[in-house]
Amino acid sequence: MPRSPRPEFNATEVKSAAYGETMNEAELKVLQDEIKAMGDEIRSLKTEKADPALIKAKVAAMLEKKKLLGDGQTDQGKFVLKTAKGTRDYGPKSMAVRESVLKIVTDSFKRHGAETIDTPVFELRDVLMGKYGEEGGKLVYDLQDQGGELLSLRYDLTVPFARYLAMNKISNIKRYHIAKDFDIAGQYDLMIPEAECLKIVDEVLSKLEIGEFYVKLNHRYILEGMFAACGAGSDQFKTVCSSIDKLDKQPWNEVEEELIKEKGLSKDNTEKLGQFVRLREFNPSMGNVELLDKLMEFEELAKNERFKKGIEELKKNALVILLALQ
Repeated sequence: MPRSPRPEFNATEVKSAAYGETMNEAELKVLQDEIKAMGDEIRSLKTEKADPALIKAKVAAMLEKKKLLGDGQTDQGKFVLKTAKGTRDYGPKSMAVRESVLKIVTDSFKRHGAETIDTPVFELRDVLMGKYGEEGGKLVYDLQDQGGELLSLRYDLTVPFARYLAMNKISNIKRYHIAKDFDIAGQYDLMIPEAECLKIVDEVLSKLEIGEFYVKLNHRYILEGMFAACGAGSDQFKTVCSSIDKLDKQPWNEVEEELIKEKGLSKDNTEKLGQFVRLREFNPSMGNVELLDKLMEFEELAKNERFKKGIEELKKNALVILLALQ
């Protein structure tokens, strides 16, 4: 059977896969600019923690626009140049601002005795998965070297830092790593590293003159106690935490659904957990100390030694933190 003749396009034209329409170069540029502007708006909405429904609608609208691009192919094999999903370019103006901000940040790090190190952008996959287990597989891009070893792009700086300390037998160090992180590793008096990190946050944000800001604190023991009290096993801590972290961006009903369907918690488990993690939502005017006291009124939490220790340490060392911020 003879082949149908291939349609000819002008070198400055591209065909929309969605609607079979032909766009010239100028029209294509307008469409690309519209999509880029929509992407910038969506990023801003996410940063501002806007209504998830609004963000979802904006994303849907952008995807409809993207359909007009099709695969971006022309008769000469051209394609639409764009950054990969989840990434963006920083132009000269943005980088000038970024570098001035980073100078303020690194100056503060150095005043506190931190040294800089650098680690590879990828690690052995087994090393990275050791922190979050297979749940971490959702956070990384996997690679494979020529020898067949499985590698992954790092998704934070903690695991590479821990590996660096272990390989070099370093027991105490303050380091900063512009990618973007500050860590204190070693044995120190209780809460001293936390107080110093808060001091650095205060120094940097005050120097940047961004206006009033709030720093939120947590304690791992408090979370462990909550999860134990609601019936979650200790082996589920990391995976449950990854869902609870989404409460800043998703409503409780979506997080609860994920906990039940994907993390293995029962409805009874999530109902108890919801009472704990949504206490601030139900009592928006409640102060921090009041909130801690209110949590202690739950019988399941009051009986949990891990939870009580976390509460006691936060209260006992509040003065240390306040003094550090003077």
